[in-house]
Amino acid sequence: MKILAVDFGQKRLGLAFSDINLDMVLPFGLVVKRTLTAQVRELAALINKEGVKQVVVGFPVSQNGQENKNTERVKQFVYELGKLIAVPIAYFDERFTSQAADAMGGNVTRDEKSAMQILEGYLIRNKKT
Repeated sequence: MKILAVDFGQKRLGLAFSDINLDMVLPFGLVVKRTLTAQVRELAALINKEGVKQVVVGFPVSQNGQENKNTERVKQFVYELGKLIAVPIAYFDERFTSQAADAMGGNVTRDEKSAMQILEGYLIRNKKT
């Protein structure tokens, strides 16, 4: 099953991809568009083209778990995306993903690394034992 993770940002979306049969998480690029509508449309087209079956979006909350302005932006983004795709969208707590991304090596963007952290955490949390 193909899973796509999204690190939502107002200027760009960081993406990470995994096929659970491969047991690895890979960076999958950026969506850089000026408006929310343009971001959503491009991402929906990518999801449909690639046959993604699950989307995971980083859910920004403060250190104490409280929602904030970014949380509302992400909820709006997910609402708009949900109108264009027919696959489930899950949230995953993204606290500390940027710090973990900064500690990673490699030549991909911080946004992609953050998406990779979101997806790895999601996969670990949902692993069937």
